Amino acid sequence: MFDGFSAIYVVYAGAALTGIMVAEAIYLLYAGRSDKRTAINRRMKLQENKISQEQVLIQLRKERGLDAGTSLFSPDRFRALRTQSGMVMPLSKFLTITCGVATAVALAAIWRGLPLLMGLILFVVLVPLLPVITMRSMRKRRLKRFGMQLPEALELITRGLKAGHPVPVAIAMVSREMPDPIGTEFGVIADEVTYGSDLVTALNALFDRVGHEDLPLFITAVSIQTSSGGNLREILDGLSTTIRERGKLRRKVRAISTEGRLSAYILTAVPALLFTAIMAMMPGYYSDVWGVPKTWYMIGGSVSWLMLGNLIMFKMSNFKF
Repeated sequence: MFDGFSAIYVVYAGAALTGIMVAEAIYLLYAGRSDKRTAINRRMKLQENKISQEQVLIQLRKERGLDAGTSLFSPDRFRALRTQSGMVMPLSKFLTITCGVATAVALAAIWRGLPLLMGLILFVVLVPLLPVITMRSMRKRRLKRFGMQLPEALELITRGLKAGHPVPVAIAMVSREMPDPIGTEFGVIADEVTYGSDLVTALNALFDRVGHEDLPLFITAVSIQTSSGGNLREILDGLSTTIRERGKLRRKVRAISTEGRLSAYILTAVPALLFTAIMAMMPGYYSDVWGVPKTWYMIGGSVSWLMLGNLIMFKMSNFKF
């Protein structure tokens, strides 16, 4: 009985030792991978390709549509929207995809009974509308992320200044320590300063590339310090606190105005859900009127009024400060 009891404990000890070794192997594997994950933003990933820093800067500017070739084929406002959206896909490829989607939607509507003339009008409307809507959505998400990162970046710059680093070096620290979008954007500033641009010009170019409403405060503070001197550390400390408080107030206002936005969502979703339910339960319910042109005019008018009502409700629940 004693030998059997000892054998059970030996098995338990072996199983425990095996589990510990497996856990340690997993930990070492994960730690080894995390040590190699140094490229936390787009700029640092390009640096891993063993190309010069000047080529990295050229590539980043080309991806963002800041090269001279792209500006010749697009209006200024569209080019600015593309740049601020952070899209790295070539513009020709992006427009090809959106045109394909617009074509598919128009053909599907014509196949469902939409008159050919109305289908062509739908296609003409969607071709310029889809790229703008897509890039505006991308820009909105990017600005939200940039605004959340900006106070942390200012605090990192402040710590660099307290350690005795000059402003360009402190800005370069942000490019090495923070992920996109702010990591790459501040890295572009550091590269532009390295290759001959002055700091204020590089910061103004940052505002053109990003378009965030809090950036002029930072640019003005650095400009004043560059031209007339001053304690930039204290200014940036107060600025980071101000931006955090503005973000809190903005989120509070958004929470208060949630009711208006939800009302718009519900009023938009109810007709679509009702139409889907009718088509699912009674597919032939509208079969007699699909070919009548007046039906599509009425649908177009209803959708237009619905969108107008949504626009008014969103304007009433959206506050700028």
